[in-house]
Amino acid sequence: MLTILHTESSTGWGGQENRTLHESIGLKALGQRILILCQPSGILGEKAETRGIEVRRCRMRKSYDILAIKYILDLIKTENIDIINTHSGKDTLLAGIAGRLSARKPLIVRTRHLALPITSRFTYRYLSHRIVTVSEYVRQYLIGEGIPEKQVTAVPTCVDLTKFDPEKTKENLREDMGVERDTPLVGTVSILRRKKGHHILIDAIPLILKKVPDAVFVFAGNGPQKQNILNKIKSLGLENKVFMLGLRNDVPAILKSIDLFVLPTFQEALGTSFLEAMAMGKPVVGTNVGGVGEVIKNGLNGFLIEPDSPRAVAEAIIKLLEDKESAKKMGIEGRKMVERNFSVEKMCREMLDLYSSLSERKNR
Repeated sequence: MLTILHTESSTGWGGQENRTLHESIGLKALGQRILILCQPSGILGEKAETRGIEVRRCRMRKSYDILAIKYILDLIKTENIDIINTHSGKDTLLAGIAGRLSARKPLIVRTRHLALPITSRFTYRYLSHRIVTVSEYVRQYLIGEGIPEKQVTAVPTCVDLTKFDPEKTKENLREDMGVERDTPLVGTVSILRRKKGHHILIDAIPLILKKVPDAVFVFAGNGPQKQNILNKIKSLGLENKVFMLGLRNDVPAILKSIDLFVLPTFQEALGTSFLEAMAMGKPVVGTNVGGVGEVIKNGLNGFLIEPDSPRAVAEAIIKLLEDKESAKKMGIEGRKMVERNFSVEKMCREMLDLYSSLSERKNR
């Protein structure tokens, strides 16, 4: 049995924290001991405790917080930590330094969740024994930045198929909204940030309505672009066609209710939102940026289109709404692909294999 410590200095909740929680639950089920170290106000810690994961809390004020380094050093010693998996910039420096200073010499794994440029090559080249990326795209980016190829492994972020299960999820969004069952319903689930491309989808809607006039669109999520999105909807006179659902806890039910999922994103490490929609048996429309092409196979489980093009978005959506049989087949293929390549169980087995091989190599 390995004792694995995950560190996270972020206090919020998003795809990064969600993956860490799923991995922790999965590896605990596979017989490993898991601890999570987070900030006192970290949402990850709250959620982890409800799932029976051991949580430790420590203030991580800055990247060179001596008190935090001392706390992690003590934690490594008292809990006999074998592996440290770090997730954000601040905790990577703190836990990496503590790990390198520790007499126990735990193995340090750095998980890179984002498709953004790296700001500290030191943490990748010298503090970490291995780097895990959430997509092959991010892996190739790091190699291109001078990180040795043998030091970087891609283990895609995956989906909990027990939660995203179309056979066990009720469809209720149309009823709640008061729209007819045969109304074409297009949806997206994402934080409301400009890089997610909601404004591109809104610009595409008038073009779509010329061909499919009864179509309705729903945006689930919250974020800094909320008011700008509302203003744009109003300026185009789309108040009766685009509905803002806010932050929702029933994402599987929303995905079950829509006919197709679309997100014209400008930047994506992988695209977990596409995987969740595919898991619910829905065809998807996404842009050919970052790691999205590892998820969307054009013409098989959806359409992969050029970025920053309302016309391309409109054409893809119109095709799917007008050809229901093809859309249904794409949804079926998407579900098969997620079951085959993107289940949480597969992700956890791959991470355990990595941890085990690193540990065996160290012991030899």
